[in-house]
Amino acid sequence: MEHTRTCIVVLYTMLLVNIAQETGASMEFKNLTLPGQHPFPEFVSQDLQRRVNVSITRREMLTYTNDDSSTSCLVGNPIDDCWRCDPNWHLNRQRLADCGIGFGQYALGGKGGRYYVVTDSSDNDVINPHPGTLRWAVIQTEPLWIVFPTNMHILLSQELIFNSFKTLDGRGANVHITGGGCITLQYITNVIIHNIHIHHCYQSGNTMIRSTPTHFGYRTKSDGDGISIFGSRDIWIDHCSLSHCKDGLIDAVMGSTGITISNNFFSHHNEVMLLGHSDDYLPDSGMQVTIAFNHFGKDLVQRMPRCRRGYIHVVNNVYSRWEMYAIGGSGNPTINSQGNRYTAPVDHNAKEVTKRVETSHEHWKGWNWRSEGDILMNGAFFVASGEGLELKYEKAYSVEPKSAALIDQLTMNAGVLGSRSNKLGKWTGSDGNGDEGVYDDENDYGEDSDGSSTLNRMTLISYFLVALLLFMFL
Repeated sequence: MEHTRTCIVVLYTMLLVNIAQETGASMEFKNLTLPGQHPFPEFVSQDLQRRVNVSITRREMLTYTNDDSSTSCLVGNPIDDCWRCDPNWHLNRQRLADCGIGFGQYALGGKGGRYYVVTDSSDNDVINPHPGTLRWAVIQTEPLWIVFPTNMHILLSQELIFNSFKTLDGRGANVHITGGGCITLQYITNVIIHNIHIHHCYQSGNTMIRSTPTHFGYRTKSDGDGISIFGSRDIWIDHCSLSHCKDGLIDAVMGSTGITISNNFFSHHNEVMLLGHSDDYLPDSGMQVTIAFNHFGKDLVQRMPRCRRGYIHVVNNVYSRWEMYAIGGSGNPTINSQGNRYTAPVDHNAKEVTKRVETSHEHWKGWNWRSEGDILMNGAFFVASGEGLELKYEKAYSVEPKSAALIDQLTMNAGVLGSRSNKLGKWTGSDGNGDEGVYDDENDYGEDSDGSSTLNRMTLISYFLVALLLFMFL
């Protein structure tokens, strides 16, 4: 996969050079400044819309031609179509790595690596973590596909520092990560985080923490993000539920790129998502992020996302409300909003979807912010900018963005599968779509909740049986 993408980038670069030579144009390759950055972000946006259209068309055909709903697969969007249509998905869990879309579609996670079963929910030793714990798994150098055999609440004592090529796969269990620092992805590549509750994360640090099997070092105080992406690429965060963190729910800064944030449920937070370190940090011009099929739920204030530089594709999301604004930015980011449903709050002073942060109209009027196929409700309005946008992009799209009229279908399973009305069988069960899964009806965590009341523990005998099953399958 990595080799294929490198070849594509090289071919695109040669094509650009050839065009420049033939036309005599001087071309600045500012979109090739970061490893893993796509040279033509518009192509990625179009490909995502094509996949959505194919998924919806297939679903419509099934509705008309198949009266037996038990054999049709109506799961929501192209990501879920890719793996949930297989009733035996749990026998090939790593297929998930082939289902990504957008800029983070090349994230391999732990594909090709062995399965690692988290059997110990404790986090008592951050310098010498014990085998069986989540912390021991994420610092390993080898690719690992990390799974959970039962409901689990992991209360972190310090930030959880990942190594490259890891998948956190919480399908079939109710897994909660809370506590100090939460998840840190720093200067790494190829991480998939799927089907995890992440909430009540607070600042921690000023201590020694291990980041690889051979290295530990002093960490200053963390921000308290749910997921902190720092100088990393090929990251995919899918079907997670995030709320109640000290700083951002998801922040991506310092030259991070190749990121997809999809099918997540966000709630109960102020500054939801920050993309970009600062207006003056030039490497973030190469940041490319896809935000697709998410549900921005109740009690959110701002930053959904707040962008500095980069190319941000916001597509087919539900914005249930906000208190200040939905999408903000500074430093001339490109924001491509397609097929979203924006519902403004009652406050007449907060109807605008967009906000140019601390920037005069004279400076932002040329920024490329556009809205296509969005539905604006309860007085919401999107202030577009950029000269000649309509003419420039009218011919660029061979497929039109799907209308937000289909948004409920595309986001019907946002958040952790098994929460609210979503159903997903246990990963050790025989039926991937059965009713034996774990449920969290509210998906709402109170300020004083640590989630422990709903999270069960398996006995040592159960752990042994699960490990034995894994050994037999592998």
